[in-house]
Amino acid sequence: MKLDKTYQLALKAAIDASNILVEYCERGFQAHNKADGSPVTEADLASSKHIRAVLEGGGIPIVDEESAYPDLSTRASWEQNWCVDPLDGTKEFIKGNGEFAVNIALIEEQKPIFGVITHPMKKLLLFGGKAMGVHLLHFSEIDSPDLWKTIHRKNAIENHSIISSRSHLSGKTAHFVDQIEQQTGNWQKINKGSALKFIDLALENAQLYPRFAPTMEWDVAAGQAILNELGGKVINAETGEELIYNKENLLNPHFIAVSPAFQKSFEKLVW
Repeated sequence: MKLDKTYQLALKAAIDASNILVEYCERGFQAHNKADGSPVTEADLASSKHIRAVLEGGGIPIVDEESAYPDLSTRASWEQNWCVDPLDGTKEFIKGNGEFAVNIALIEEQKPIFGVITHPMKKLLLFGGKAMGVHLLHFSEIDSPDLWKTIHRKNAIENHSIISSRSHLSGKTAHFVDQIEQQTGNWQKINKGSALKFIDLALENAQLYPRFAPTMEWDVAAGQAILNELGGKVINAETGEELIYNKENLLNPHFIAVSPAFQKSFEKLVW
């Protein structure tokens, strides 16, 4: 397949940033807390700087976790914008467990139309979006599209798994799991950090990702774009509506991400 230059830039930026993060893993880094109490490292900032340098050449404005961005009075006029998390899973990165990612999404009229998520430690990249399908590749295959694995929606699920955050578990999540199991039986439980959970949903290694703890737009947008293309959804846990982006407040509502193969079954559940 031949990708538009805009998307080629995003894939390149994600891979380069991933390699930067792995270099920091190997040589060590300094970490401190931001004003909101969340951690940030030298690696976050280096990844952010590189991604911005690559994407800014395309002329599309960028919302990036580690850089200043304008308020809604300016952003409301944007037809498109990049939504970037240069190191998703900073807590896991600091722990050294390898469960971190790079997320880049393209937002159009408040909807994610393209997303890329990398697994830097495994050198894997998953991307997809509106009318382009979803594809998985090793970093070394970036210039060989014929080697990319196209991900297709599965029609059957052998085992049901709920995946949740390793660092942000909540009582509401446990309650949600109880409600689902009362209706459908026991589910396998998986804990994992960062947006890598969305890779598991896309590949049907897990079917539900309930999130009843704070996230920001850049944590979720890429995963939602990928799931949408396969037929899955990321919905507001209160309203049942799909999440929207480039809002005045970039904090997401609590949400439930549903894998493509489980989407129809999920719609029949009471939760």
